[in-house]
Amino acid sequence: MSKIALLLVLLVVLRSVEVEVYAASVVKNLPGFRGGPLPFHLETGYIGVGDSENVQLFYYFVESERNPREDPLLIWLTGGPGCSSWSGLAYEIGPISYKIEPYNGSLPTLVLNPYSWSKISNIIFVDSPVIAGFSYSKTSLPYQIGDFIQVDHLLEFFKKWLVNHPEFKSNSLYVAGDSYSGKIVPLLTQQISNGIVEGTLPPIDLKGYILGNPATDPSSDNYKIPFARGMSLISYELYKSLEKSCGGEYRDIDPSNSKCLKAFQTYEECTSGIYTKQILEPNCNYSFPKPHKNNNKIRSERRRWLHSDTPIPEFGCREYEYLLASYWANDNSVREALHIHKASIGEWIRCNASIKNHYTYDVHSAVKYHQNLSIRGYRSLIYSGDHDMLIPSMSTEAWIRSLNYSIVQDWRPWIVEGEVSGYTMSYSNKMTYATVKGAGHTAPQYKPKECFSMFERWINYETL
Repeated sequence: MSKIALLLVLLVVLRSVEVEVYAASVVKNLPGFRGGPLPFHLETGYIGVGDSENVQLFYYFVESERNPREDPLLIWLTGGPGCSSWSGLAYEIGPISYKIEPYNGSLPTLVLNPYSWSKISNIIFVDSPVIAGFSYSKTSLPYQIGDFIQVDHLLEFFKKWLVNHPEFKSNSLYVAGDSYSGKIVPLLTQQISNGIVEGTLPPIDLKGYILGNPATDPSSDNYKIPFARGMSLISYELYKSLEKSCGGEYRDIDPSNSKCLKAFQTYEECTSGIYTKQILEPNCNYSFPKPHKNNNKIRSERRRWLHSDTPIPEFGCREYEYLLASYWANDNSVREALHIHKASIGEWIRCNASIKNHYTYDVHSAVKYHQNLSIRGYRSLIYSGDHDMLIPSMSTEAWIRSLNYSIVQDWRPWIVEGEVSGYTMSYSNKMTYATVKGAGHTAPQYKPKECFSMFERWINYETL
């Protein structure tokens, strides 16, 4: 074959790869939304990744309501691992949410979120890893998934998504997420950065990453007891007893340390009725019977509670809100509207606990990835709800301090509409840290207006 003929063949092959298109559909109407056609651009689809593209990752793409071609592009990952990105879309930063009202057997109602981050950014919400949300595997063979494999799949997903959406290659890019995604987002950001340098990704404009209430390092468990004391959930005497007998280490208590075990048991008794995701909110689970080994029984008990005449607590009940999503996402009309592949999954579950049977927790600590990204000069926004006992803000502040960067702006309040909305610091590695006053796990669920203001200022390079 001549050199010219060979070149022509290569051009044909490259062209066929470049125009490879993956199934995507525009969603103009959603069941439960009574305002007519959606007033924002929503696209859903699957992208195959992994061996023979057996893993089908489902996504929701919401275009910016301001200027899609110029506004930043966010890849959003909900934590878990195993939680659907719909949770991030409907409960945190997306353009719609559920109307919280007593359930009457009809489809839950969707309403617009005036504080959606899509007001000023494009957002790809990805159901990752494979078992999360509507993502699925085409093979029935047992599969394994973990932090590193999830990141490999997400990197492949993003490469293919860009092929299908070349108009967004020039947008500023941020990788974002919360909770367990604190382990995934920094690693994925690093891999995207590597891909740009190595030429396996086009020269996209990666700017940095955003993390809310992030799981980062196992040492975070050691800050739950200081948090409990700071919030007066335990006495000073018990705190000092724990500190003395356990030596400040509460993760792997020595079984022979009877004093520590006894004090820790008292701590657990004091906090067992607390809703750890937001300590001021009612612990709806606490009113349920003792946990059973049979998950179906637990689910039926919660559904019976949902249908009961018990009034919704004054400050809302997160379990109640999450059940609305289950009723909505498992409705056939909803699946048709979202263009879900038939028979791809059984029951949709907001956070799929069965992932524990398949998942390998590879990333022990994400701190080294924050160090690497700091060296490369990427921006970052890290925020924490200050009433989150699951991943206390104190633990986030500790690993940020461990990076050992100098403070550019010292601790100060940040204000929204004349009110203190939290406190913030910024560092010489372009990292901004913020607490969100009164928020829990995760912050935008509890303080959407304040979190939107925080995001808007930061994404526009303004001080909080």
